[in-house]
Amino acid sequence: MKIDKALEDHFEELGNDHVSSAAETPMRKDAFDISDDEKIEQIESQVYNIMETLGLDLTDDSLRGTPRRVAKMFVKEIFAGLHPDRKPKASTFSNKYKYGEMLVEKNITVYSTCEHHLLPIVGRAHIAYISNGSVVGLSKMNRIVDYYAKRPQVQERMTMQVVQELQRALGTKDVACVIDAKHLCVNSRGIRDIESSTVTAEFGGKFKDPAVRREFLDYIKLDTEF
Repeated sequence: MKIDKALEDHFEELGNDHVSSAAETPMRKDAFDISDDEKIEQIESQVYNIMETLGLDLTDDSLRGTPRRVAKMFVKEIFAGLHPDRKPKASTFSNKYKYGEMLVEKNITVYSTCEHHLLPIVGRAHIAYISNGSVVGLSKMNRIVDYYAKRPQVQERMTMQVVQELQRALGTKDVACVIDAKHLCVNSRGIRDIESSTVTAEFGGKFKDPAVRREFLDYIKLDTEF
């Protein structure tokens, strides 16, 4: 399908600027009408065609299995977070010990994929919430980040999705998230700036108060190396 040159330039510029229009990942209504195995079969064929078009010899022992490996990786690994059945259950518990200060989970590893060039996003997420009667298991925050990271993403959207998911689970607006990540679409192509990283933040409820927000940001800066 050919795209008008002006539209093509427009989409390329949007991609470079990392513009996102909504907090929901754009999905078609029929996204899960076929099974994972059927998706793997179709993607395998399409990856084969791409590699063949590039002039690669797919009879070579090193390349023969690549289309299948890529297809399985897309469906089962790096884009596994697209399927709602894989959303982690964020089980909550009563805050019986009446802990009333913010809880911070920092340095959560982020491995995601830029939706504009399908190149990696690698960094750290820092999450905080203030309980209004419920608490969530610590590892569940890591799992929520991992779930939303495992899809074609825009970092701004991912930050919002993490906060909104925890707000739903905990029944409070008092949730915050900061993500600091490197985008290989910037580091390895285009401007090829290997030093720059992107920081995004979403502050809900009490975290909109400058003093509370500052406390959270100060926690992030604490040296926790052991």
